Amino acid sequence: MASSHDNNDDPFSTTNHRTHTSPDTIFYTIHPDPPTTPSQLHTLNLQILTTLTPFTTTYTWHHTPFTLTPTETHLHGHLRYGDNLDDEWFVVFLLFHVSRLFRNLSIRVWDSDGEFLLIEAAFHLPKWVNPETAGNRVFIRGGEVCIVPKKRVPGEVKLEDALRVLIEFPDECRASDGVQSVIKRRVDEFPEKAKRNVHRARVLVPISVAKVLRQEPCMISLAVEGFYDRDIDSMKHAAKMEKFLTKGREEELVLVLANMSRAMYAQLMQQKFQAPKCYPMPPVPPKTDQSTYLEAELGMKIACGFEMMYQQKKREEEEGKGSTWEAFRDSLETSGYFQGLLPGSNEYKRLMENAKEYYKKSAVHREASEMLSAPVKRIDEILALPLSMDDFKVQEVPSSDDNSWLYGGEEELNSVLTERQREMEQYEEKKKRKQKGKEKVNEGDSSIPNENDVDLGDIAKSMKAFMDKVSTYEGAEVPEDSDLKDVDFDMDRFMKELGAATMNPAQDVDSDDVEGGSSSDMDFDESEDDSDMEEEPEEHGDMKQKDFMHAYSDVLNDELKSTTLKKSFVRANDNAPNKNEALSGARDEEMEDDFTPVDVDVNLVKSLLDSFSSQQGLPGPASNLLGLMGKQLPLDDVAKPKHNAKPKDS
Repeated sequence: MASSHDNNDDPFSTTNHRTHTSPDTIFYTIHPDPPTTPSQLHTLNLQILTTLTPFTTTYTWHHTPFTLTPTETHLHGHLRYGDNLDDEWFVVFLLFHVSRLFRNLSIRVWDSDGEFLLIEAAFHLPKWVNPETAGNRVFIRGGEVCIVPKKRVPGEVKLEDALRVLIEFPDECRASDGVQSVIKRRVDEFPEKAKRNVHRARVLVPISVAKVLRQEPCMISLAVEGFYDRDIDSMKHAAKMEKFLTKGREEELVLVLANMSRAMYAQLMQQKFQAPKCYPMPPVPPKTDQSTYLEAELGMKIACGFEMMYQQKKREEEEGKGSTWEAFRDSLETSGYFQGLLPGSNEYKRLMENAKEYYKKSAVHREASEMLSAPVKRIDEILALPLSMDDFKVQEVPSSDDNSWLYGGEEELNSVLTERQREMEQYEEKKKRKQKGKEKVNEGDSSIPNENDVDLGDIAKSMKAFMDKVSTYEGAEVPEDSDLKDVDFDMDRFMKELGAATMNPAQDVDSDDVEGGSSSDMDFDESEDDSDMEEEPEEHGDMKQKDFMHAYSDVLNDELKSTTLKKSFVRANDNAPNKNEALSGARDEEMEDDFTPVDVDVNLVKSLLDSFSSQQGLPGPASNLLGLMGKQLPLDDVAKPKHNAKPKDS
């Protein structure tokens, strides 16, 4: 929410401040169905936290705990999970648990990488879902993953539109069963996995550290963070141990049980660290027991972490600096507040002092100071309590948990990798099945035993058989295995439209024009009636038809002499239909009038193959005609048609 200092004209305005969050951060927002008042939001916040208390009370967070903050319309929060990825998925479990109990909530969750729920279920997502289209689309509602469909809100999605669609179309928003099962498998590991994530270890620590761990056991996360993220400046504080080792080497160590996450324990154990000279470490084995030395070494790292964390946060609070100050200063540099001045110049220093003064007075600084000084003040309060050494000596400390998991884990890792491999194989298999289905649709009849073994003679025979089929207005008969669908054809309507299109032009044409401009050389004597035609002798009719066909053929050949059409035909005496002479149409001039019989079958197959090749794998007349005959050519033949041999029985 904007503060009272928000002002676009103010270079120190908090609107220019961009929160720089850690890359290992998870964000979440909870949106109740409208209408909701601020009072109802505060009540909801309390109800949710109360519901989650049984799960979070004993859990040790790696960095920061799970929190919720009310705004005017929703609840929100964020949490650093650091190297402990289980923290992130534990938050997801908590949010799913909340969504099951409060059915009128729409919950968003994402991290620095984006919609990590979709990343987890990447093999089960629809194709249109990607990082660019997933913004404001992924929610948790009613204990299930929901994705706002593209058909309801195309393009960029506004949050209010997404929330409306979630309420109005819940069934359409529910993600697929594949997505649900993947996320459910990760979530169902909790809360049992959260319990397994806790590691208890016996440690020897100064009494000051023991006091803090007894009163605020969760502060161990701050100590481990201070130790793990140490730098040269913080190491100087560890060398003195002014706060937690006031007596120096005379300080007595006490045995306590520290609860931490496995990730914290690994961070402490896997780093070598030399104890400060002022720290009272026991003698190195074999002068002392091995387990005692390990407990003291682990306690030393925790104590140094507390010292470094305390001193750093105290200094930041005193100087009015911290992560928010760094972000605020960066925003000033980006906005051009320093006017390109060199750092260290007098004018630069003056502007910097003004910025610091403004920051100290701003609400941002007050909130940051309270957050940074909270552990400092709490530690001061705890150390002021009257606790003696006897309070820790009389108690019995349980044994440490088995830490074999630290040196093993190979089996668990292999299990995770195997599961991922299985998902990938299933995804690839699914893709192959879809691809095969598409190929079957594109190729037509999939029952051909070997589609690359095509008998060209069969094509010629099939064409002959196809031409001999009975043909009516409903179409030609086709092979029974061609798997054709019936066509709904209205014959009466077709004849009416055909008559309307041809009636008037036929009546307007003069009979003389028909005689003079006929597209054929056939003239019929319309004066003859049907009875005369029926009485004509059959032999006489056959003779007239033969005479007509010869005359028609002579005229047609005369017309085609001036064209190159006859050169494209393959003659019966050619050795192969794809000889260079046949393909190029080159003939000697002395053979120009040679009417060697045309090999009909070879020319038919050659024409079909040439037509099929010109389609380049796309639908076309050749593939359609072959499909009607129940034949199919392989796509490989598009580039190289196999018509270099005559069909059998040609």
